[in-house]
Amino acid sequence: MRRCVPVPARLPSWAWVTGLTTGAIAAVVVLAVQADQGTKPVAATPRPSASATADAKPSARPREEKPAAVPDDSGAGRRIVYSLGAKRVWLVDASDAPLRSFAVWPGTVAPDPGTYTIGKRTEATTGSDGVAVEHIMYFAQKSGVFVAFSNAVDGSSPPPAEPGAQTGGIRVAKPDGKALWTFGAAGTTVRVVG
Repeated sequence: MRRCVPVPARLPSWAWVTGLTTGAIAAVVVLAVQADQGTKPVAATPRPSASATADAKPSARPREEKPAAVPDDSGAGRRIVYSLGAKRVWLVDASDAPLRSFAVWPGTVAPDPGTYTIGKRTEATTGSDGVAVEHIMYFAQKSGVFVAFSNAVDGSSPPPAEPGAQTGGIRVAKPDGKALWTFGAAGTTVRVVG
């Protein structure tokens, strides 16, 4: 008499696929966690200083930990503060706390110190220097030249102005331009100080 030996049941193909997929996902998760715990490259680049000129070269700059102090003579309430001397902008909330501060590259025509409001806003155009710009926020006019904040689409700083050229664009870095655009709706106060 022949004895029957039980044959192990075969696993269906879907079970194999499920097991292999689960194992692959677990391996990817382990590798991702290990990669996240490793060292990360850091770009050490100069940032525009208060003495930066209009012909400053573009630079990637790290985000500031704490915004610089808002100038004392800059008014009160929610506003954008632009310091001509420091070549710097502050976004200030309703409680007079600075939310963000950043260096700018001013044009050749500067607005007079005073209080203005954001008027026309344009998402994108070409600047008077021939550079594609975005987040354009007009707030003043002087000697027939419109003064506005904007950032270059490619993130660059403005090239040196041609001798005698009159430009009213106040160029900001790309991430600062996006923050300024979000903060400065039409009617937002802009306080220009010396």
